Amino acid sequence: MTFEDTTLYRDITDFAHTTPSWVQHGARTWTEAGLLVFVALFAAGWWRARRDSPLAFATAILAPLATAVAYVCSEVLKSVVTEERPCRAVADAAVSLAECPPHGDWSFPSNHATIAGASAVALALVRRALLWLTAPLALLMALSRVFVGVHYPHDVMAGLGLGALVALVAVRLGAEPMTRLTGALRTSSAPAVRWVLGPGPALVPPYETAARR
Repeated sequence: MTFEDTTLYRDITDFAHTTPSWVQHGARTWTEAGLLVFVALFAAGWWRARRDSPLAFATAILAPLATAVAYVCSEVLKSVVTEERPCRAVADAAVSLAECPPHGDWSFPSNHATIAGASAVALALVRRALLWLTAPLALLMALSRVFVGVHYPHDVMAGLGLGALVALVAVRLGAEPMTRLTGALRTSSAPAVRWVLGPGPALVPPYETAARR
């Protein structure tokens, strides 16, 4: 931790206490409930991909899995670095707006920022246009963790970068085998399997193909 990073943490948390109560309440709510927005987007991506190609469906399935892998990587790194939370370590800092996590729940990197960064990238791989939505949401999630006083700025920056990198690598590496698996399972006669994987893209009858020509 650098002196500049500690100073920035103090500046942000001091500013947080000058904001209206509804802003503070919104930040406390968003910093936790915001993760549910990404869950909803993952669910929407899966539902939409049920009628898409095996590759598109595989990417939609891999997106939340890649985010879970990023979270695990974040937890492992936390246990190695063991950085104390700023809400306990920074002297004379403003009281955190959110409850300071207990000792042993380490600060670096931010799990929330890692999940947000991974979700933003993974969802953009599902549908590129989503990046215009997911990137601002991820940045807002990362900022909220500093705003409520439970992370240093470098915690959330590292979390965003870690999540984005792990998600990108995990989806790219898993795309081919998951596509093969998806294509094979879509031939299953089990109703539950067919409902989860969907029917795939609708086949165009030969006469319609000829008519379009």
